[in-house]
Amino acid sequence: QVQLVESGGGLVQPGGSLKLSCVVSGNIFRIYTMGWYRQAPGKQRELVASITGSDFRNINYADSVKGRFTISRDNAKNTVYLQMNSLKLEDAAAYYCNARLATLNRSIGDYWGQGTQVTVSS
Repeated sequence: QVQLVESGGGLVQPGGSLKLSCVVSGNIFRIYTMGWYRQAPGKQRELVASITGSDFRNINYADSVKGRFTISRDNAKNTVYLQMNSLKLEDAAAYYCNARLATLNRSIGDYWGQGTQVTVSS
């Protein structure tokens, strides 16, 4: 089994910062891609940022968060982070961690965390 556990969400004022963390655990052989998605009420889930490869060279951001959010990864801890700065009202959403990985039996699939709420309000 594989588990993704997010933490770090909360209430912040516009312009503030939060840092999300996601720990991946379980029967993992290799993690290929880790990323963050978000879903606001009434909207589709969208990619916020993703990071692929042990050398962290392949990083993608949604245009709406470029220059404000930073994704990083600690392979030794199977953890992905999302540093969110200059938060805006429109960043409020449930944030979900995603990992594309191979389990010990070499089965590859996408796994999701339970989500952590980010509320931006003055």
